[in-house]
Amino acid sequence: MRRLNARQKRWIERTVANDRSYKVILYNRFFIFLLAVLAQLVILGITAYSLVYNSALALILQAVLFAVEIVVVLYILNKHDRPSTRLNWIILILIVPVFGVPMYILNGRGVPTRKMQQKIHRAQEENCAGIERVYGKAEPFIPQTRGEAVSKFLDTCAKYPAFQRGDITYYESGERIFPVILEELKKANQYILLEYFIIAHGKMWNEILQILLEKAEAGVQIRIIYDDFGCMMTLPPKYDIYLETLHENIKCLTFNEVVPFFAVRMNNRDHRKILVIDGKVAFTGGFNLADEYIGEKRRFGYWKDTGLKITGDAVRSFTQMFFYLWNAFRKDKEPIERYLPKIENDGGRYATNFCIHPYDDSPLDGMSIGEAVYTDIIDRAKTYVYIFTPYLILDDFMRASLCRAALRGVDVRIVTPAIPDKKTIFRLTRANYGVLLRAGVKIYEYTPGFIHAKSMVSDDECAVVGTINLDYRSLYHHFENAVYFSGCKAVEDVKKDAEQVFAASKLCTCENTKRGFFGKIIDSALRVFETLL
Repeated sequence: MRRLNARQKRWIERTVANDRSYKVILYNRFFIFLLAVLAQLVILGITAYSLVYNSALALILQAVLFAVEIVVVLYILNKHDRPSTRLNWIILILIVPVFGVPMYILNGRGVPTRKMQQKIHRAQEENCAGIERVYGKAEPFIPQTRGEAVSKFLDTCAKYPAFQRGDITYYESGERIFPVILEELKKANQYILLEYFIIAHGKMWNEILQILLEKAEAGVQIRIIYDDFGCMMTLPPKYDIYLETLHENIKCLTFNEVVPFFAVRMNNRDHRKILVIDGKVAFTGGFNLADEYIGEKRRFGYWKDTGLKITGDAVRSFTQMFFYLWNAFRKDKEPIERYLPKIENDGGRYATNFCIHPYDDSPLDGMSIGEAVYTDIIDRAKTYVYIFTPYLILDDFMRASLCRAALRGVDVRIVTPAIPDKKTIFRLTRANYGVLLRAGVKIYEYTPGFIHAKSMVSDDECAVVGTINLDYRSLYHHFENAVYFSGCKAVEDVKKDAEQVFAASKLCTCENTKRGFFGKIIDSALRVFETLL
């Protein structure tokens, strides 16, 4: 077990207990990171300036830069990325090569470092082998619905099967799901797995942590993963080590620790939200472990989020997701077999149209699994498609799918926040409204506050709820997860929630979202940088 000295432990405890001191320390940590990055940009700029205005080196530098520009542009043109992404990078590189080329190397390829890829691939293979040893190799279940194509795709490309036995429950808010989470945590008698982008000091995390400590004392194994960048403003440094000092049955992994310099791996964040209890119950959705998600803290008005509770065989996939990251980056790896329950013939669902299909999305495979599922639902829609997303930064294919659906008479409705958490992203979101509105897509802005939910429901048949936003980073850079489900009451519940949200939102039109001339210029310039935001 990793150790903190007594002084470090007292410092973290005071940081967590004293809210004011806690924020000051964390903000300093964030500003130190920003200052380090800014210093690197300044050094790069001064170096470039000096070389350009040194007559002996200027011509050589310009020739080298021109050659590098051509090579990088040709490389981008021959990639199979979406056209708008390639165009944005080419414009940036041709206009500002000194900035554009390094930014493309760091951000444009959208894949983890080779070292990270090797570790994760190895862990995935070991997980799959462990699952096969426990359950054997079975023929995949494919639902006999329009979701047949989605399930075949997820089974082949994402390597996650669909399941029939079990159940799925939809919760329309963090306040509704939080008591259920606490109740299920108290029932744990073997293990608890938690993986979240953000963990923040407050009522939600404090109550969960108290139960975790009680369960650890009772012999339950606790495993926690949190993203270091996501928690930079909410947790003190070395908080993972602090958690491990609380009890020997608690182990923690900080995913992709933040370093104060440019690094390719810093793009790949763990944006997943997973909670698994004894292999019998799993929770996922848009919510993190922070007070705004349960209505205890007001940020940007009311914080609207959604979540799922899954029981039965499908919980296995969440355990698999958790351990491929855990075993990739922990030295003390754990065989997944220890965390796989026996299959019980509990009389679960067997209707041919019922399906629970958990899956994840990562930058490892060079494709966006999440986007493929979204576009398939939109393209097959016959009556309606309702979408919740906090950010609406669309590529050509997604935009075309939404417009085609609306033009063929499908009732396409999208809900975005009326109160943004990031103003620049909000401008880009609104910049996508015009073409969609003209095609007949209905766009609503959630006036009570910020809608953080990421969900889609269509034709009373199928739905997706998870962590995947409609923006470039979420679709191409981050580790994400979601659940596709059909033939169950949860689909109806997602639709009912959407109808209630429409009633509480403002319907957007071309007139009430109109931008002036300079606004259009600003938005056009921002779109060049949308892959960086």
